[in-house]
Amino acid sequence: MPLDHKTSPQPDFGATVFSCDAMSGFSAIGAPRCGAVIYERASDQAALQWLAGLAGDELPDERIVLRPDEVAAHVLRLMPEVSAEHIASRRWLVEDITALSKAFATLMEAPYLRLRLDPITTNACRKFHIDAVTARLVCTYRGQSTQYGLGNAAREVAQYASVPAGCPIILRGTKWPGDAPTGLLHRSPPIEGTGETRLLLVLDPVYRLEDA
Repeated sequence: MPLDHKTSPQPDFGATVFSCDAMSGFSAIGAPRCGAVIYERASDQAALQWLAGLAGDELPDERIVLRPDEVAAHVLRLMPEVSAEHIASRRWLVEDITALSKAFATLMEAPYLRLRLDPITTNACRKFHIDAVTARLVCTYRGQSTQYGLGNAAREVAQYASVPAGCPIILRGTKWPGDAPTGLLHRSPPIEGTGETRLLLVLDPVYRLEDA
């Protein structure tokens, strides 16, 4: 059953989902008992429509560790050739990934990022879970977005919500150094067999290259 992400979470679980209207609001992830922060924004609809119309093998597909200042040039190299009418859309995507990368790296005080751009056609992480990281930024640029909800001791989620389309979410992981895990879990939406192809950006902080 969907859960409105603006609704106060159940106090029994103690998890809270904050929303913000600017990247500066990502800092709320450090608030006590905060499980996630969603940047609610109006994405470039022309860019999202351009992405939706690409063939699966045209979507950027990459897993790499790099410095935040290397993101723009690297992501641009992954982009397909486009006609003049779609140059602005491609530019928006590159600039958006770059801006999110820099904001997340600054927030996490991380000199490097593990960047993933994943075209996904399966259920991927189909079970509700919490990632084994300090924190993770996820943004779905195409297809259904990440689902999240409050779990019990058995990691069962009775109600869930979906992140608004094109909106980034930062989620605390099991290695968060502050207060204990909040009970907020997430998963990939089940799409296997539907013919849908999602495009997902995932960012993790990396503090030493030897740990990457």
